[in-house]
Amino acid sequence: MTRIVLASGNPGKLEELRVLLAPKRVELLSQEEFGVKPAVEDGLSFVENALIKARNACLGTGLAAIADDSGLEVDALRGAPGIHSARYAGVEGPGADAENNRKLLAALAQVPEAERGARFQCAIVLMRHGADPMPLVCQGSWEGRILPEPQGENGFGYDPLFFVPGENRSSAQLPPERKNLLSHRAQAIGKLLSCWNYPR
Repeated sequence: MTRIVLASGNPGKLEELRVLLAPKRVELLSQEEFGVKPAVEDGLSFVENALIKARNACLGTGLAAIADDSGLEVDALRGAPGIHSARYAGVEGPGADAENNRKLLAALAQVPEAERGARFQCAIVLMRHGADPMPLVCQGSWEGRILPEPQGENGFGYDPLFFVPGENRSSAQLPPERKNLLSHRAQAIGKLLSCWNYPR
């Protein structure tokens, strides 16, 4: 199996991507297993941040790396929290998801349901080595709206607040196998798999 490092220490993301990459017989390892410190995500877009994270993981491990930068864009908040989704409430580590969700609900407290349109965005990067001149970059987008309160126990991040109209329930109420067919990350990974030519 091909060993590739995931430029993240998020266990939920690691498990999702392991399932999605199973067709390519990839052994996906967290950068934390190598003691790689998280990159400083100072890019101005999801793509820039994914590239920064992938390069950091490549240089820190000597392996090819996959990085994704994902986030939630809310129309009523002019695209916020966007690239700041993971640190929206200024908290990191355990408890960050709950704090981010609380802040989002507070920001939308006066916004009617019809104006709560939102989408998850994902940029996925596959980088063969730290000096890769042509990383593979793929994007996915998942449309929905923000619920007035959390629903469901699955997933992570903003999943309990993200209502999926076609499924008539939140992302956190979807079985993992269903989410892995629909999500922004699944869409981006699907594009990645369709043009996968690693190793080469």
